[in-house]
Amino acid sequence: MQRVLIVGAGQDGTALLKKMVKTNFMEVVAIVDKDESAQGMKLARKLGIVASVQWKSLIKNDINIVIETTGSDEIMDQLQQEKSPNTAIVPGTVACFLADLGEEKQMVMTRLKEKMNKQQTILDSMNEGMIAIDINEKIILFNREAEELTGFPREKAIGLMINEVVASSKLARTLTTREVETNQEQVLENGLEIITTRIPMIDESGKLLGALAHFKDRADVVNLAEEVTNLKDIQFMLEAIIESSEEAISVVDEEGLGLLINRAYTKLTGLNENQIIGKPAAADISEGESMHMKVLQTRREVRGVRMKVGPANREVIVNVSPVIVNGKLKGSVGVIQDMSEIEKLTTKLNRARQIIRTLETKYSFEDIIGVSEEMKMVIEQAKLAAKTSATVLLRGEFGTGKELFAQAIHNASDRKYNKFIRVNCAVNSEDLLERELFGYEEGAFTETNRGVRKGLFEEANNGTILLDEIGELSVNMQVKILRVLQRNEIVRVGEKNPVPINVRVIAATNVNIEKEMSEGSFREDLYYRLNRYPISIPPLRDRKEDIPPLCERLIQKLNQDYGRNIETIKPDAMECLLQYDWSGNVRELENVLGKVIISMELHEKKIEGKHIPLLQRQTKERNTQENNDFVHNDDETLADVVERVEAEVIKQSLEVHEYNRTQTAKALGISLRSLYYKMEKYQLANTSMK
Repeated sequence: MQRVLIVGAGQDGTALLKKMVKTNFMEVVAIVDKDESAQGMKLARKLGIVASVQWKSLIKNDINIVIETTGSDEIMDQLQQEKSPNTAIVPGTVACFLADLGEEKQMVMTRLKEKMNKQQTILDSMNEGMIAIDINEKIILFNREAEELTGFPREKAIGLMINEVVASSKLARTLTTREVETNQEQVLENGLEIITTRIPMIDESGKLLGALAHFKDRADVVNLAEEVTNLKDIQFMLEAIIESSEEAISVVDEEGLGLLINRAYTKLTGLNENQIIGKPAAADISEGESMHMKVLQTRREVRGVRMKVGPANREVIVNVSPVIVNGKLKGSVGVIQDMSEIEKLTTKLNRARQIIRTLETKYSFEDIIGVSEEMKMVIEQAKLAAKTSATVLLRGEFGTGKELFAQAIHNASDRKYNKFIRVNCAVNSEDLLERELFGYEEGAFTETNRGVRKGLFEEANNGTILLDEIGELSVNMQVKILRVLQRNEIVRVGEKNPVPINVRVIAATNVNIEKEMSEGSFREDLYYRLNRYPISIPPLRDRKEDIPPLCERLIQKLNQDYGRNIETIKPDAMECLLQYDWSGNVRELENVLGKVIISMELHEKKIEGKHIPLLQRQTKERNTQENNDFVHNDDETLADVVERVEAEVIKQSLEVHEYNRTQTAKALGISLRSLYYKMEKYQLANTSMK
């Protein structure tokens, strides 16, 4: 059973949890959400499932599948980094889709079991005893009425010789004579007088399959003299039991000769009974080895063997098990599954992936809020960029909305019906990033054949690829990206032949690339290729007139996220927001509003100044600190003052971002490598760093 961790206990996570607990092939071991009062968290606790606000300690706990339902790229990236090699990360929409398929299969299996139970009920509800034997005189059918009349337990009777159960039976003689014996009198060992009819079971080709006896208490026969059991009705009933299976079934005897097939088998292979019954087991195989013969030789089952069957070379998966009765091999039973069904599921999964890709590009220019002249000018620049295929370089601080602009440019271009793919160049190692971007050939990294895997450049063909954090690329990767921009082609890792592509490249960065060029860590030729159409997004502190409309839009979004009904922000609270510098830009604004809304009482509808005292205190402390930072004494040189101020600024930013080094580097506009160096230089390490 697959062990599952669900990340996100909102509406989607709760719905998925409800589906998962009903399945018998997945076990939800835990659910995670930052909101302990989320609906899914409550449900998990009620069901006895672990509910936690931290996923890092859980993902290592022997988890097979992690289902991410929040839709956050940042969380998805973190999960990819922290997961073990044997753990699969699945978006919530895909998981919900697969869970629905699992429910459908479960329903089909349930209906099948119900049908088989009904058929057994029909046999047991008949008011006459029925005993059938095979050609070896072994009992293969023994209904409830036979149990009542003979006094012999049905569970023990199946598989025994007929004379071991009913010593006076003449059913074995029927196998020899092949003659119908109608209304024969017989006395059972318990003294009961019965009237029995013995019938040989012969198929249309004349092959003897066994013999059947149906009998009644003699007293009942006298009372029901007009009632006659029709052998064909019994045959039809037995056939119905076999035909009710939706799985294709093939049975051979101990010699490997075809003994039985059902309608599903004929439908799948295109072979009828005349072509299979009595024929060698390999008669249906067009490509591959007979698994029936292998099982008969080894007496061991085989599972999941791929082969082709029938005149149409139908690709199937075969599971075959031996039939052993009392230690004696009687034949084997094979269940055949159509590979096309698996291919259909694969197709549906690929369609789901395409839908996910489409949903990822959800932003357009209408979603960009900006009433300031600075933002209006940037939006107009971006709209002009959408009409061309030129490479765009988006520049701006952390949280200014670079990805939002990239999606808007894509959705306003003639590539909008194709894929938009975002790649975080700062997350992966160089080798992993190269494989992810360019794809690879089998055997490129290990001796295991892994097949051809397309990279993200190929996936984004005729669409757009966003190279986020382009300033974090190594010099070696910069060379490879430059080659793509110059030649419009990629070379998969482990392969020499180039693959042509047609991809619109949008790069984004929050670092000073010109400074990196001067330091030799960024190539000038790549910079000039990327800088064909630069767009600089202003920080929020330089366009504070955008804060009121941004707040209005963010409150609408947060109301939906948290199930609240906040109406507006009062002037005293808005003044506090306008006074703050917003080093984290729009993302920090959303974070602050989210914390405020969560902390508000349910009856409160308006955000007031009292709801954001921490922000007010931070603003005052920052102003005080700034004044203190620049106080000079005669014992310090200018270099000493600069280092003191720099250390304090970095320390404050680390504290604001809870020592998340990646976010701190983005907020400060420096590379991650530079931040590591400066933290070591100023001894700013913290045991809680992420």
